[in-house]
Amino acid sequence: MALSDLWFVLIAVLFIGFIFLEGFDFGVGMSLKFLAKDERDKRILIHTIGPVWDANEVWLITAGGAMFAAFPHWYATVFSGYYLPFVVLLMALIARGVAFEFREKVDSPKWVNVWDWAIFAGSTLPPFLLGVLFTSMLKGMPVDGDMNLYAGFLDFVNVYTVVGGITFVLLSYLHGLLFVTLKTEGSMRKRAKEAALKIYWAAGASVLLFTGLTAVYTNAFADRGAVLIPLFAVVLVLYALLHGFIAKGREAFSFTITGITLIAIMASFFIGLFPNVMISTIDSAFNMTIREAASGQYSLKLMTFVALTMVPIVIAYTIWSYYIFRKRLTEDADHLEY
Repeated sequence: MALSDLWFVLIAVLFIGFIFLEGFDFGVGMSLKFLAKDERDKRILIHTIGPVWDANEVWLITAGGAMFAAFPHWYATVFSGYYLPFVVLLMALIARGVAFEFREKVDSPKWVNVWDWAIFAGSTLPPFLLGVLFTSMLKGMPVDGDMNLYAGFLDFVNVYTVVGGITFVLLSYLHGLLFVTLKTEGSMRKRAKEAALKIYWAAGASVLLFTGLTAVYTNAFADRGAVLIPLFAVVLVLYALLHGFIAKGREAFSFTITGITLIAIMASFFIGLFPNVMISTIDSAFNMTIREAASGQYSLKLMTFVALTMVPIVIAYTIWSYYIFRKRLTEDADHLEY
């Protein structure tokens, strides 16, 4: 495997790790407006992700940095062409992070409500925008022969991209609810389970619709059907079993299935793109391939050495942090300030 191909896979892994880990963070943030009955409930929900949410965001930052270093042409095309969506994404993530810290600084219901809405918006917009980003890339964008992306509104916003964004939002919400069932006890755990059973059908319908539209609007299944068809078949079978697992209280299995679903959908974007990083709707000759977008061999070799040294440390720290904060939160828990 060429180093450029290896780094394409590594960047895919970083985005997959981000959507799996930050996906349940987003879901918990959304649940603040639907699951919590009072301020203590809100503090319990925030505390379930308090020790890990900021570390989970590092996966997105690292993915962007890896794109910049390994594929500067891809980075330049994407970050210039998607400038406005990325600004909104960044502002949403900043607002959410600030809200976690600021909501308890003033003892005022209005103050707290403003920051609660910031958490909700900052947890809903990012998965939607990421869904739109990756579905539009898989569908194809107007990239010219100089690797410039000149996109209009309908290139970003169309049936396929909107369904992709909604699918990511609903799956993240379901993923977050199941995380709450793993991390809480009592009435909160019961409410999260009931909400998960309700949202299950909407999320499942969105996954089915997304799968069908992918076959209609892209060449992913035509070009990579040998991989994608079995992948989506496994996902649909597992998802069909999910309702029973949730109903029976098999929380770890349920959380794993929603995680696998998010992982599979994110992986399908990169599988469908390969061996390209951008697909041009102007002319297939303008498709940006992995090798055309990649940095020089020296840069890739140096990056590979650093990655092999540092990534195991980061993974080990991540596993350790989740192990340390593995216990459930009880409704009578003290010190819920975050």
